[in-house]
Amino acid sequence: MRPVRALGAALVIGMVTLAAGCGGDDDPPSEGKGGGASVTVQAANGAVTVPEKPKRIVSLSPTHTETLFAIGAGPQVVAVDDYSNHPGDAPRTKLSSFKPNAEAIIGYKPDLVVVSDDMDGIVTALTKIKVPVLFEPSAKSLDEAYDEINDLGRATGHTAEAAKLTGDMRASIQQTVAASPKGKGRSYYHELDNQLHTATSKTFVGQVYGLFGMRNIADRAEKASDGYPQLSREFLLKQDPDLVFLSDTKCCGQSAGTVAKRPGFQALKAVKGQNVVALDDDIASRWGPRLPLFVKAIGDAIQRTR
Repeated sequence: MRPVRALGAALVIGMVTLAAGCGGDDDPPSEGKGGGASVTVQAANGAVTVPEKPKRIVSLSPTHTETLFAIGAGPQVVAVDDYSNHPGDAPRTKLSSFKPNAEAIIGYKPDLVVVSDDMDGIVTALTKIKVPVLFEPSAKSLDEAYDEINDLGRATGHTAEAAKLTGDMRASIQQTVAASPKGKGRSYYHELDNQLHTATSKTFVGQVYGLFGMRNIADRAEKASDGYPQLSREFLLKQDPDLVFLSDTKCCGQSAGTVAKRPGFQALKAVKGQNVVALDDDIASRWGPRLPLFVKAIGDAIQRTR
């Protein structure tokens, strides 16, 4: 049984170790109130008892939607939120994870709701009307990411599939890191938006880069303590990172070309060396089954540097 994480989801715009992060000793299946078998899973909102294999799952988290389908629980999902754009066959609806509406959610008659944020007290609202809610907030480390995948596996009757997925993810990430030795000591800037918001090494995103031994320029910025400081143009130019990673290509239309046109940015080592890397916003901000793709994008960029 893993410790219950504090409520409130961190912004993930997500390792110091690659050890196994299985959730562990959750309760075995037992008899539910309706007479069917049930299972209890430890989540951020405490012990949650759900049917052993729920048939009507609603996901209000793009990351968890990806996980549900990756572990084989897709056929059990009846509705996902409007930001759950992967996989393409997920039953996308107008349900909002930012402005969740309990009445709209229960309209799908769910026997399990999965969330990564407790916006507007939706966890309590659904719990009061006896709808099981699994609250799995933004992961703060690789181990937490693996742990949440295993939680979803236990909660949906796909324990073995979840274990295989996390095992494959670990192996892929280990292989990528081992093949990218040139990252050690390289400085980088990870851009969240074109207003120069970024993530420090203390965040999930920062820990991913840390696997390669890279140095995050944001760690020296003012207000770095909250994990997501906004850099000044002057600070960024002075730090002159070796690589720039853009996770705002979709949201803000950024690219190596737009970065090069910013005042003063032509002088950056990353720009001159063609080491401005366009990432997929979604892959770079989610902590689910596509995490190895984010890691590989970083590894490939590192190996292209001179």
